Amino acid sequence: MLVDVMSVRPLPGYRLELTFEDGKCGVFDVSPLLDKGVFKRLTNKAVFDAVRVENGTVVWPGDLDIAPETLYEECEETCPARRQSA
Repeated sequence: MLVDVMSVRPLPGYRLELTFEDGKCGVFDVSPLLDKGVFKRLTNKAVFDAVRVENGTVVWPGDLDIAPETLYEECEETCPARRQSA
């Protein structure tokens, strides 16, 4: 199931507050990725804070992104229970 990211906000501790098109919202912890390849660039706070939504996922300058499926599956849900569509 592919669910697009609708909004993102950088949080302290290299975390992202996310809202998805189905109403799910929560926090994704990016810190476990920061010692891996291209994600090392995100340790620069200015780069990390430049996150935005593009084509249904989060992206950073320099063509850096995380798959929306990963964000959705690994996001710790923080919003109140959401209503399921009938």
